[in-house]
Amino acid sequence: MSILQSIKNAVRSRSIHVSYVDVGSCNGCDIEVLACLAPRYDIEQYGIYVHNNPREADILLVIGSVTPQWVDKLRDIWDKIPEPKVAVAIGNCPISGCVYARKGSLTTPPVKNYIPIAAEVPGCPPRPTEILSAILSVAPLIFKDYEEKQS
Repeated sequence: MSILQSIKNAVRSRSIHVSYVDVGSCNGCDIEVLACLAPRYDIEQYGIYVHNNPREADILLVIGSVTPQWVDKLRDIWDKIPEPKVAVAIGNCPISGCVYARKGSLTTPPVKNYIPIAAEVPGCPPRPTEILSAILSVAPLIFKDYEEKQS
């Protein structure tokens, strides 16, 4: 790896852009993700920035139990995120369906059946510190030698 590539990787690892999508939750996890933006947790001090536009994101946070109307939309959102990209499942709902995964229910969990998931944060709802830890744990997967892989 060249010195220039090392510098680029170091700078990019401190500039993580996140987008989140709620595919059918009770809003408990949504509130916890928004709590990460509050002064108590302040995710921007770690270089993590939240965007509404998936075209500007590196990490997709998926919240909620997948409902049938979200299956195609979720894949479209995933395709709009530029490479390199990873997804993180936030809460029990995208991981297992939680209380919504019952016989006759209109949910189709888990979310990893539709897009690749790099990390899962269990909990109903998970704590903001756990969400922050998950984002920071997948950050090295995003930018590690990306330009060398492209060649």
